[in-house]
Amino acid sequence: MSKITAAITAIGSYVPEYVLSNQVLETMVDTNDEWITTRTGIKERRLLKEAEGQGTSYLAIKAAQNLIEKANLDPKEIDLVIMATATPDMPVASTGVYVATQIGATNAFAYDLHAACSSFLYGISTASAYIESGRYKKVLLIGADKMSSIIDYTDRATCIIFGDGGGAVLFEPNTEGLGFQDEYLRSDGIGREFLKIDAGGSILPASEETVKNKQHYVFQDGKTVFKYAVSGMADVSEKIMQRNNLTHDDVNWLVAHQANKRIIDATANRMGLDDSKVLINIHRYGNTTSATLPLLLTDFEDKLKKGDNLIFAAFGGGFTWGAIYLKWAYNKK
Repeated sequence: MSKITAAITAIGSYVPEYVLSNQVLETMVDTNDEWITTRTGIKERRLLKEAEGQGTSYLAIKAAQNLIEKANLDPKEIDLVIMATATPDMPVASTGVYVATQIGATNAFAYDLHAACSSFLYGISTASAYIESGRYKKVLLIGADKMSSIIDYTDRATCIIFGDGGGAVLFEPNTEGLGFQDEYLRSDGIGREFLKIDAGGSILPASEETVKNKQHYVFQDGKTVFKYAVSGMADVSEKIMQRNNLTHDDVNWLVAHQANKRIIDATANRMGLDDSKVLINIHRYGNTTSATLPLLLTDFEDKLKKGDNLIFAAFGGGFTWGAIYLKWAYNKK
């Protein structure tokens, strides 16, 4: 009997209609297009403003529905929904559970996975393990974040970086040796103080004072996070290549978390990859946290060919980071 591997068989995505360009940001904070583009590679980002009361679940549902429609999938066949997000709709009640119900995945169980910007990467590992165990046949992994809900748009250090979006992938068993091949995942609690939201958790519950002090918005020590991200993403990407005897010629695509183009470039350089092998859409969406990797897959689905070697890499708060080696399993019809 052939070994079962976990392969991506369908993808979908959603980004909101509203575009927040660098030019608009120039009217909001002390910044300019050249400064933002030079330091981050970002030109614009999408914000969820369709209607009041819409959170991360809205983005996730739209992305999942896009996948379901494209794949002609009966949602009742989905066994599990993993919701990768750093911005759940609300505390306690799992966003993934609500999403699963809303998309008609009534035979699935669901839960949230939170590892900051590495959430979707860790989700690939988790979904693949469920498939390879033989217990489940269809696992839907969704990455979505409404980052605009936790960003202070008077803080030029963070408001230029983040955007809203959602993406989804379906994992199924494969016996051709395609799909998930290897992973190298890391974490280090040293990052706890450098990228965080101070209030709203069990240490510092919400109060009138925490709201007044703007402690419910993202704080980032940009220089420190950048330093760790550059070395971390590059190290694990090189490590996964070495462990699998891959040269730069063997790697078809780098699918890297879209946080900063300079970090992506540093990772590609360490891997010895030409720019033509690096998937980039940070200029269109900014950093959508859990959604960056699936958004890359959907934007570049036409380029991905069956058998292609993909290296996924991400770095997030905590710190969390890692790389995953996956063989693409289908040609777009």
